[in-house]
Amino acid sequence: MPQSSLQKRRDRPCHLAIVVPCFNEEDVLPLSIATLLQQLREMIDADQCTKDSYVVLVDDGSSDSTWDVIEEAVNDHVGSFRGLRLARNVGHQAALLAGLDYANGRCDAAISIDADLQDDIDAMPRMIDAYRTGAELVLGVRKSRDVDTWFKRNSAVGFYRVLRWMGVDLVENHADFRLMSAAALRHLSEFSEYNLFLRGLVPMLHSRIETVTYDRSERAAGETKYPTRKMLSLAWNGITSFSVQPLRFISAMGFLVFFITLALLAYAMVGVFSGQVIPGWASVVIPLYLLGGLLMISLGMVGEYIAKLFLEAKQRPRFFVDTIVGDPTRNE
Repeated sequence: MPQSSLQKRRDRPCHLAIVVPCFNEEDVLPLSIATLLQQLREMIDADQCTKDSYVVLVDDGSSDSTWDVIEEAVNDHVGSFRGLRLARNVGHQAALLAGLDYANGRCDAAISIDADLQDDIDAMPRMIDAYRTGAELVLGVRKSRDVDTWFKRNSAVGFYRVLRWMGVDLVENHADFRLMSAAALRHLSEFSEYNLFLRGLVPMLHSRIETVTYDRSERAAGETKYPTRKMLSLAWNGITSFSVQPLRFISAMGFLVFFITLALLAYAMVGVFSGQVIPGWASVVIPLYLLGGLLMISLGMVGEYIAKLFLEAKQRPRFFVDTIVGDPTRNE
């Protein structure tokens, strides 16, 4: 970074946007809004943020009163909150992208955080400090997973190990709590893919990356919006979006089965010439089932990648913003 640009970052407060995707969060959102407002004011008072810094609350097609809570926050705290209402539920990653897309060009940096505020907002000032000293991406990394269940903790460890083995560049124990500079937001806007896995995209946006560690707390209210099914779906999407290793694994399995078949053929030929042919159906049925199962798995794996190509080729919009409130540049 040029010295003059870095000096500007150090000398003046950051115009900050805090992006919060929300889906059926009516129980926890009032508490989250109050907590974020207090944190924002403290950072403004500490001269870390400009007075026109704000929070973007993205309603991901909620079926409860989440949008009513957002509108109330926008009306009660004019200038501090902005609300985006998506036309329908598109999922956490797309809703987060909608908020970041809105913030692009409207801030110096954006911090993304989930509505339950299990991620420690006290890490935000440290993120801004890292940004002001030259970082373009500042990733929040959990110190431990003590608050997780046994299954979630161990499945997460396994997930990161598998992704690293497959060559995907991920920061372990980093989810979606991060700061992105205006430059990183611009780079992110260049990605048009339909299948989103932001954790995999983020390391590709810039080389100047810093991390801050924090302790994750229990959810204050409401229920998690990432049950096991969605977590597994996110993991699978991450693998198939950023790695071709599963396809190479199929090739390796094909070669392995081929050599095993050659060995079985040699064994059978020896039995024929020695007159010790082993009777029974196992020698026929087991290879058939083995090859049949491998073929089905292989077709399914290839089909997954073809399905992704099918979705990407359509180039459909990833989300529609139905309503925007609290934006001073718009006529509402």
